[in-house]
Amino acid sequence: MAGRKSTLIVLSGLPGVGKTTLARSLSAAINGVHLRLDTIEAALTTSGIIERVGGWDAFPDVGYRVAWSLARDHLGTGHDVVADSVNPLAMTRRAWAACAQATGSTLIEVEVFCSDINVHRRRVEARVSDLDGLAVPTWRQVEERLYEPWSEPILRVDTVEGIGEAISTIAARLAASEQSAR
Repeated sequence: MAGRKSTLIVLSGLPGVGKTTLARSLSAAINGVHLRLDTIEAALTTSGIIERVGGWDAFPDVGYRVAWSLARDHLGTGHDVVADSVNPLAMTRRAWAACAQATGSTLIEVEVFCSDINVHRRRVEARVSDLDGLAVPTWRQVEERLYEPWSEPILRVDTVEGIGEAISTIAARLAASEQSAR
């Protein structure tokens, strides 16, 4: 890893669009670290700490804060990181960018979406949690979720047909950023 900058690839998008499936495959393909917010939040939930402090409303960003700290640690030691979260707000997006900046890493922001609402809905309704402590959202909760539009142009990938094309698109962006860094 010496001689090249680490890269932080931030996947954002509503639940059920395929972020985790994409992140798992992408991190394996680039030998990167997969940081999944759901895993962090599920661990915090099952530990009992969230209940003891009064629920998620008391500290709604604690999972993100843990993820940002882990990302900085991994990036700082030369690892590429694939961050996997809804990342719905401009402030959370700025914090991911600050992780990359603080470690001198390249930032690639990707919005993951599913262009067919019926496919997206089927995915959400069929979803089963793979983590103790993680309650998956209903379709209604996904529809009502706050998700601010991006204010700047970023890479967008559609997973309606699966993740193959999305991985190719992100890999091409990663290769281009590595080429321009030389």
